[in-house]
Amino acid sequence: MDRILVTGGAGFIGSNIVHHLIAHTDAHVTVLDKLTYAASLESLAGLPSDRVELVVGDIAEPDVVGPLVREADTVVHFAAESHNDNSLEDPVPFIRTNLVGTFTLLEAARAHGRRFHHVSTDEVYGDLELDDSQRFTEDSPYRPSSPYSASKAGSDHLVRAWIRSFGLRATISCCSNNYGPWQHLEKFIPRQVTEVIDGRRPRLYGDGRNVRDWIHTDDHSSAVLAILERGAIGETYLVGADGERSNLEVVRAILRHFGRSEDDIDFVRDRPGHDRRYAIDSGKLRSGLDWHPIHSDFEAGLQATIEWYVANEAWWRPRKDAVEASYAARGQ
Repeated sequence: MDRILVTGGAGFIGSNIVHHLIAHTDAHVTVLDKLTYAASLESLAGLPSDRVELVVGDIAEPDVVGPLVREADTVVHFAAESHNDNSLEDPVPFIRTNLVGTFTLLEAARAHGRRFHHVSTDEVYGDLELDDSQRFTEDSPYRPSSPYSASKAGSDHLVRAWIRSFGLRATISCCSNNYGPWQHLEKFIPRQVTEVIDGRRPRLYGDGRNVRDWIHTDDHSSAVLAILERGAIGETYLVGADGERSNLEVVRAILRHFGRSEDDIDFVRDRPGHDRRYAIDSGKLRSGLDWHPIHSDFEAGLQATIEWYVANEAWWRPRKDAVEASYAARGQ
């Protein structure tokens, strides 16, 4: 892995893997990012200019993708439209980026014989019942619920088809919900934190009992590097850190941090097709590749994340009004 192309490397999760690769390998990293609203150049600040290069472009454009893949030896594909609410309002960007974009990258990787790693989500498996003891495994059936998760499921199937039909040297990882610094305010934890900072009542969909399996973005990055270094070609690995919490529990923890009442919450109309519970069994990754999360204490990781948003208001404040206006337009 001398030269790595990271798509979506200016986004929340993508920028974290760029930092991780610079810290833990000797590779040169090229970031390909469209710089949509969810990207942040600040998240790449301070990285060595002789090892990190940013190219602004669209992964669905073959003329952009082809030369970059040719110059790399490994492609790590993070780029995606990823916000469920946005996919319900307008699925078109999700189809273009997540399906057409993945296809374009796969064709380039096939043409140049490059190693390919595709980053997906646990949402492709649909959801589990709240009282169900099961967790998602690599053998769980695909049951996507939203245009977003359906587009990611489709991209996973494209990767598997290119592995089987064309011998592409590829792997897939499906990760649970990420949290940590630099996450866009449209996402659950940063939105709730910044609402409380602004003295407002957090808002929860439905009854707030929906469960997500949280993982710190640093642990996601270390898992991807483990798969790149030791993963078996053609395999899928689920990435999770045993961080199951209901949305209500997370919001109450945020309120406690600020000394607010745990009941200082407004419940709003539920999102259509809202998945009830996600839970990851990451045993294959842990036992097969000797990977383990560092941030195993969710409460501690959440506290550090809250403190980051408190200390970095200059970064998120310019984005806040637009995010809240978008939610308000949907009555949320």
